[in-house]
Amino acid sequence: MLLEFEQPIVELEGKLAEMKQLAESSRVDVTEDVKSLEKKIQKLKEETYKNLTRWQRVQLSRHPERPYTLDYIYNITDDFVEIHGDRTVKDDKAMVGGFGTINGQTVMLVGQQKGRNTKQRQMRNFGMANPEGYRKALRLFKMAEKFNKPIVTLIDTPGAYPGFEAEERGQGEAIARNIKEMFMLKVPVICIIIGEGASGGAIGIAIGDKVLMLENSWYSVISPESCSSILWRSWDYKEQAAEALKLTATDMQGFGLIDGIIEEPLGGAHRDSDWMFNTVKDRILKEIASLQKLSTEELINQRIDKFSNMGEVVE
Repeated sequence: MLLEFEQPIVELEGKLAEMKQLAESSRVDVTEDVKSLEKKIQKLKEETYKNLTRWQRVQLSRHPERPYTLDYIYNITDDFVEIHGDRTVKDDKAMVGGFGTINGQTVMLVGQQKGRNTKQRQMRNFGMANPEGYRKALRLFKMAEKFNKPIVTLIDTPGAYPGFEAEERGQGEAIARNIKEMFMLKVPVICIIIGEGASGGAIGIAIGDKVLMLENSWYSVISPESCSSILWRSWDYKEQAAEALKLTATDMQGFGLIDGIIEEPLGGAHRDSDWMFNTVKDRILKEIASLQKLSTEELINQRIDKFSNMGEVVE
């Protein structure tokens, strides 16, 4: 999939391919021209991806080839075992989780999963979990706590499912309970926003000792399109909404709402997924090693203090 702002890069890459093909067919030496054009393309890529607008980063976060939660899980663990169901209603396919081993360290991994094609998107409900999804996540958090294993959550959702049935089964209560319970978990909790981090759907599994964001992910109370539709009654102002929301990883770190940014390959995580998997894996192991040095009381107190100090209160 080609994004609009990537068009100039693709055009130059097309010219480069034509030049190489011409050189092969006519045996003309164009080595210097090829090197010059390659340098020009690299410079254009660096300038383009370095100066992305907030809306363009939102577009990258939604790229259909971008790695999803299960892509990370299967590539960073050696023996992932998925655990299903909330023991109350059903197994929510939009929320996945289970135990896996990362370089000998057993970890509970939980996250939202999107689909690659129409059938998968319907099965995964576009990564929008129902109440049973959040209750399944909480069941897995408690299981990790029982066996004293660190928790890693991978956040990638356009929001919790807003359907009638979800509200009827207590969507708000399920998310609120997760937030409350995650504050008191006695094991290290690392939360990573790998794509979209929208509203309560994201924060329902995002209360952790370390909250990290991938470079081209976003985190906000509302999506740019929904914000635009509320304020201007049209999606046409989504770019202005994205700028006003200040939802990028850089914005979030500036506000003190996250603890760090994980760099992506030039052009986005989908450009070099293997590099991205290894980078996330290394960061998880680093954070776990650091957090395991703290006592249970220190973990909980620091987690509560961190979130309690966010924002400004005027009395």
